[in-house]
Amino acid sequence: MREAPMALTDEAIDKIKGMITSGELGPGDRLPKEADLAERLGLSRNSLREAVKALSMIRVLDVRQGDGTYVTSLAPDLLLDALSFVVDFHRDDTVLQFLEVRRILEPSATALATERMPVEDIAKLQAVLDQLGDNPTIEALVANDLEFHRQIAAGSGNAVLCSLIDGLSGPTTRARIWRGLTQEGAAERTREQHQAIVDAITARQPDLARSWATIHVAGVEEWLRRAL
Repeated sequence: MREAPMALTDEAIDKIKGMITSGELGPGDRLPKEADLAERLGLSRNSLREAVKALSMIRVLDVRQGDGTYVTSLAPDLLLDALSFVVDFHRDDTVLQFLEVRRILEPSATALATERMPVEDIAKLQAVLDQLGDNPTIEALVANDLEFHRQIAAGSGNAVLCSLIDGLSGPTTRARIWRGLTQEGAAERTREQHQAIVDAITARQPDLARSWATIHVAGVEEWLRRAL
């Protein structure tokens, strides 16, 4: 019985991945020619081609027409781009799970940012809050919220954590808009909690910053649990 094409492609992916994880191929290295690599790995050229296509989609390989195929930089933000693809297919009934993950990750990122953010970046974070007028629209408030959390994630100094949080922000945006439209006082509460987070970061109090970040994300999560 012939092996299914998908299984052969998976085998090819595993073998290329093995060359990278073993250090035989490193970031920026060019893969051997297709015919040579297929023979060396004991693969059909078609299976190898499909594997290369799949690995290029998740940014592990970079196929340059007329030049060859290269291993990418393998930087976390590049590889975690694929997360946004997965996130885009979420269903409304999984948004609570995304919020749960945000509640786990964001307080830790906020605590790290409290210890690591340069003073000038903290000033930029405060400037984000100061951009909002007295009566911002829900859309402006949510956009401000996204930028606020993006800057804190970046301030953690951890590229993997930052990419994960960025990838998770999409599915929860609609929940934040919905809350802003329906829950009385939500906009003002958000602004107050954001300011409390900035104040804790400014004072270099990571435990306090972590607590406010937990309260902030948990508020959206708890509201959504009741709303659903």
